[in-house]
Amino acid sequence: MTIVSGFADISIFQLLLVALMALFASIIGGLAGYGTGALMPLVLVPLVGAEPVVPIIAISAMLTNASRAVAYLRYADRRRALIVLACAALTTALGAYGYTRLTNAGAALVIGSMLILSVPLRRVLRRRQVRIGDTGLAAGSVGYGVLVGGTSGSGVILLSLLMAAGLEGAAVIATDALISLGTGLIKISVFGLAGVVTAQVLAFALLIGGIAIPGAFLAKAFVERMPVHIHAAILDVAVITGGLVMITAAAKQLIA
Repeated sequence: MTIVSGFADISIFQLLLVALMALFASIIGGLAGYGTGALMPLVLVPLVGAEPVVPIIAISAMLTNASRAVAYLRYADRRRALIVLACAALTTALGAYGYTRLTNAGAALVIGSMLILSVPLRRVLRRRQVRIGDTGLAAGSVGYGVLVGGTSGSGVILLSLLMAAGLEGAAVIATDALISLGTGLIKISVFGLAGVVTAQVLAFALLIGGIAIPGAFLAKAFVERMPVHIHAAILDVAVITGGLVMITAAAKQLIA
């Protein structure tokens, strides 16, 4: 088994599409702190199915978040990052294990539902401007762990938790990147033990992660120039549409 074999039956055009989406998603993620996990399933699910998507994104996110962490390191709040990781570690592992037990249709339903729910959830949390202390951050992190372990597109929850804890701007993006590196290691460990890290998963993860690295630094260059609400609106439409497509496809598989 070689990593190159993971691209079997995938055309050059399809690989180019994945690479372009990876770069775009990385720039969006660098600007807003979320978006990569929400956008990549839109091109991955039609190509490889729903089951490998979360492992692919988990591995590729290690490269993406590492580059983002380096780009914004001086803004990171290490104390709050440790609080989240300490409280989310166990539930992240449980969520990842639960994901490995899903069928392709089940995985599509979970991912699609999470993507759709993330849009109103982000808007509600932002509108209410909830404020929490370290205890609230710790409690919220326990629930966040379950979602980040078993779904894609749950980054908006961590973003909202960090903002509610008092972080702003680049500090949110930097701290999010550090936390995501930790939860990513946990997820990859669980996926590896469960045997779901295949040549295909590694191949797509390395392609996405490698292409996305420049995106963090491009995002940093534009972070003070681009209105966040513009790309947020576009992202919302794309995420909801993609989620509906996944749920519809999963429903057809279950009915057939």
